[in-house]
Formats: sequence, structure tokens, C-alpha cells
Amino acid sequence: MQEKEIRRSMAVFPIGTVMKLTDLTARQIRYYEDQGLLRPDRSSGNRRLYSLNDMDTLLEVKDFLDEGLNIAAIKKVYADRKDKALKKKKTLTDADVRRILHDELRRQGGFLTPSHNFR
Repeated sequence: MQEKEIRRSMAVFPIGTVMKLTDLTARQIRYYEDQGLLRPDRSSGNRRLYSLNDMDTLLEVKDFLDEGLNIAAIKKVYADRKDKALKKKKTLTDADVRRILHDELRRQGGFLTPSHNFR
């Protein structure tokens, strides 16, 4: 994970700060959490802590609602995105693994280096 993404995913904001930055109520934020649209981290005292990515999600949900989408439609958008991301990830086949292993063994054995003429 890149450093920028690590910083964006660090849960450091309490719900009060998120409320100010997103102009949402605590009840709305908790409702979106109950609906599975975001999963804030919890502190040792079980308080919700939000990341910048969580706030982006909340603002996006707010925009979707302003566009007239309901929660079910928003869930579908996020499910479709997740499916698309999973399909985008290529899984290795057995043939791929064999080829990678074969190439690595040849490289480790020195079979890919130029041959020397021994006379």
C-alpha cells in the first residue's frame, strides 16, 4: 500500500469532526454504518474513528441521495464496484504458477545466463 493510501485509511477522526466536515448528523452516519456502506474503526474505548476514505464515502452517499438514489440503489452501486474490482484482479491459474516456478528455477540454476564455451 502506498504511503498516501495508508494516510487516507488511518482512522483518526471522531464522529463530531466527521459531522462538521460532512454536514451529516450522527444519526445519519450511524445509519449508513448500519446499512453497511462504511465500517469505521473502533478505539479501545469502543468509540468510532473515521478515516479520510470514510469521509469520502459519506460525502459520496450524500451526493447519491441528492441525485435521488435510495439506500438500496446506493448499496447496488457499491456492490457493482466491488464485483468489478474483484473481476479486475487476475487470479493465477495452475499453468501460470508452473510457468513462474519453472522460470524461477531456471534463473536460480543459472540456466538463463549466457553459456560459457568450455573446451
